[in-house]
Amino acid sequence: MSPTESSREENVYMAKLAEQAERYEEMVEFMEKVAKTVDVEELTVEERNLLSVAYKNVIGARRASWRIISSIEQKEESRGNEDHVTIIKEYRGKIESELSKICDGILSLLESHLIPSASSAESKVFYLKMKGDYHRYLAEFKTAGERKEAAESTLLAYKSAQAFDEAISELDTLGEESYKDSTLIMQLLRDNLTLWTSDITDEAGDEIKEASKRESGEGQPQQ
Repeated sequence: MSPTESSREENVYMAKLAEQAERYEEMVEFMEKVAKTVDVEELTVEERNLLSVAYKNVIGARRASWRIISSIEQKEESRGNEDHVTIIKEYRGKIESELSKICDGILSLLESHLIPSASSAESKVFYLKMKGDYHRYLAEFKTAGERKEAAESTLLAYKSAQAFDEAISELDTLGEESYKDSTLIMQLLRDNLTLWTSDITDEAGDEIKEASKRESGEGQPQQ
């Protein structure tokens, strides 16, 4: 066994231990190391899922914190407690910095390692959906131009993944487990694309609606 393979196996094992201990930041660190070895061998389904679980837990905690703090901020604003609002805004900014760092981390990993290494339509769909998800998380708290950019990137990633639908539908060449994985991913993708398009156009107004129209008018994204 080569040193690279040994290190990869050890990092996967440590990621599983971290998951059991609910130490998700460390789970992310271990799985990032694994993801950076894809030039040797693409991530397995298990490794891919471990990476997803690690990031989902880390980002999920911050998203929940941001929603709670934003709700408190609105209540304090309605009461006219400006001193409290100032403190809350500063604290919300700290949470947003953490959210940005997490999203930037996985998006960089997807762009530089995971998407380029994906050898099957199924894995491409998984990673493109993941890319759309983390741009969507950015759009939840960004404002103005940054929010518009994140929204457009979300739509592009989801629709790029959707472009692989036809390839994924040729499931007679896949085994039973791959069939289950593929159909689940595509269902999640369709749900996310539908919900995201509805939510972002409702919340962001005409500017984002126009972005969606431009994207849909450009035909199928490049594969």
